Amino acid sequence: MGMYAVTGAASGIGKAVTQQLRDAGHEVITVDLRGADINADLSDESQCAEVVRRVREQAADGLDGLVPCAGLGPDVPRKTLLPLVNFFGTVSLVEGLRPQLRQKRGAIVLVSSNSAQMTDYDTQYMDALLAGDRAAAAQFADTLHGQVLYGGGKQALARWMRRENAAYAAEGIRMNAIAPGYTETGMTAAGEESPEYGDAIRAFKASIPIRRAGRAEDQANAVLFLLSDKASFISGSVLFVDGGHDASFRPDRF
Repeated sequence: MGMYAVTGAASGIGKAVTQQLRDAGHEVITVDLRGADINADLSDESQCAEVVRRVREQAADGLDGLVPCAGLGPDVPRKTLLPLVNFFGTVSLVEGLRPQLRQKRGAIVLVSSNSAQMTDYDTQYMDALLAGDRAAAAQFADTLHGQVLYGGGKQALARWMRRENAAYAAEGIRMNAIAPGYTETGMTAAGEESPEYGDAIRAFKASIPIRRAGRAEDQANAVLFLLSDKASFISGSVLFVDGGHDASFRPDRF
């Protein structure tokens, strides 16, 4: 059986992924703020480095897969956390654990969002993310709306994945991303209860073509497929798991 690492593993999609991997007999190193094998705040560079160190220690023979699910929604009060956790925290762990993934020709599945392509986001903000400029990206958090920070960050993450894909693939590492639509988790429930975002979220949920919200298990099913040998020729792709929303919003773009 394999060795995997999952962040954001204490709740939501990360918890569902962890459960499915363990049900299949795999060993999973979990990372979260609390209640995980490794408790850490991924907005902090030093704590990200410590996570990398500890995962390397526990997976000395390599990783079969990495699923960095840890992330925050646009309604988070401290907006600087959006670029720090959703983009930089993810990229730091992927880059830091690249040697362990190379050892076992492992797979990476990132978590983008179907909101990443719903509108034109601030290009300077996304450029700062893609340039690895934490300070500049954090400054944008003082001026941009939470949804712009969230959606732009998720687009930048998918773009980073596609830009880096060839280099990782050359080392035997497949890297893909899922783009979830509205999925019922603790994070999205908090957004639905928000005075600022609640009405828009409820309307968005009601417009899902297949007429139901996503479940964490729906996203985990897609992640497990992309991690598996059944996806051995899929690399650099973004899989929309959103009940048909992206197709209805962008019927002529794919």
